[in-house]
Amino acid sequence: MSDPLHQFEITPIIPIHIGGVDLSFTNSALWMVIAAVTSITFLTVAMKRKALVPGRLQMTAEVLYGFVANMIRDNLGSEGRQYFPLIFTLFMIVTLGNVMGLIPYSFTYTSHIIVTGALALMIFFTVVIIGIFRHGLKFFSLFVPPGVPWFLLPMIVPIEVISFIVRPLTLSVRLFANMMAGHLMLKVFAGFSVAFFSAFGVGGILMGAMPMAFNGALFAFELLVAFLQAYVFTVLSCIYLKDTLEVHH
Repeated sequence: MSDPLHQFEITPIIPIHIGGVDLSFTNSALWMVIAAVTSITFLTVAMKRKALVPGRLQMTAEVLYGFVANMIRDNLGSEGRQYFPLIFTLFMIVTLGNVMGLIPYSFTYTSHIIVTGALALMIFFTVVIIGIFRHGLKFFSLFVPPGVPWFLLPMIVPIEVISFIVRPLTLSVRLFANMMAGHLMLKVFAGFSVAFFSAFGVGGILMGAMPMAFNGALFAFELLVAFLQAYVFTVLSCIYLKDTLEVHH
């Protein structure tokens, strides 16, 4: 049985070393480029005609647009429309990273915490920078929940600060852990089928059918999880960005 962790190894495609720093173009970077090119090409082609009666591609693009727009409206209100480009781009990056990672011999860049962590930190610093720019020191009033008695503040404020600081950690770990766990399960059960066939020949086909059937069901489940985790990551980002629009007074 092949090593199920091998699929997560980052390997250089074009080695680049500058001043002792490794800037190589890797398989992870390749699939990020593929995801970016795929999304840009699809949306450009789909919306090129701008027909009143949309075709399948245009309808798919409009559904994606409406889905993200409704998500922003439900969580941020009408003021949240200014964040649509950021949220839509984030949704497409995570969704394509999750879904394209299910293609055989591809690479799931969202299964690495360095990637999900970078996305989560981007949201975190966006909230902090825009929040301070728009509200000044009043931004930090979000650490003081309204209606809390003053004698409880020494206990409540540190809890609120810690919960705010750990947002990037929880946001990034949730995504990368789900992607890694799911892909590990797929590889392990596929390995069982190959091992049974290699060990028992023709008789191993029947023995390997059960894990292969389970793997098929698991693949469908992973496809659902891929979209679900992209939605969770994006909707939580919307909730965090709400702090830039509303502060406690």
